[in-house]
Amino acid sequence: MENTQLTKIFSYFPDLSDEQRSQLSALGELYTDWNAKINVISRKDIDNLYQHHVLHSLGITKMLNFMDDSNVLDIGTGGGFPGIPLAILFPKVHFSLIDGTAKKIRVVQAVVDALGLKNVDAAQQRMEEEKRMFDFAVSRAVMPLSELVKGVKKNILRQPQHNALPNGLICLKGGELNEELKPFVRQALTLSLSDYFAEEYYITKRVVYVPL
Repeated sequence: MENTQLTKIFSYFPDLSDEQRSQLSALGELYTDWNAKINVISRKDIDNLYQHHVLHSLGITKMLNFMDDSNVLDIGTGGGFPGIPLAILFPKVHFSLIDGTAKKIRVVQAVVDALGLKNVDAAQQRMEEEKRMFDFAVSRAVMPLSELVKGVKKNILRQPQHNALPNGLICLKGGELNEELKPFVRQALTLSLSDYFAEEYYITKRVVYVPL
């Protein structure tokens, strides 16, 4: 199953380098081994690592391809999603992965080291404690959109950047979002991942962008 899922990712992203393919291929064994020691992915879902976690993370690219030298904050990264798959895809973009749980960051750091990713730093830290400034923040359903926006607004650089979208927040969401999006209806952009990925899992999955 893993090989089938990985092949599907390669078909969705045909321009990957050999190194990127190798790094993505290594994720399966790394997460399976670490997840047996520290549970960062539901044990019922580890067999769907590539389809439900890696490909989902890469869905952010359907909203924006980060330009080189951008700085991106991954809020509540858990085991490294979406930050690690994005760092593989964008080796010239710097990703800072934070999470409040020490054991999750331990796994993130181990995976980053094993992959040899030079464009990632990881820290046990809550969003409220983060003082650095970034071009974008990304997140994967860690909290309601209004809380995310309120918490991370202080960390987003205001000056115009060279990316296709103004600096802001890009998050992965699922399910019914109408109420959550109401405060941002005039500025938010949303897209359905089912328009890009054929798997049934993506029928309810969306990417949401809010400029900050």
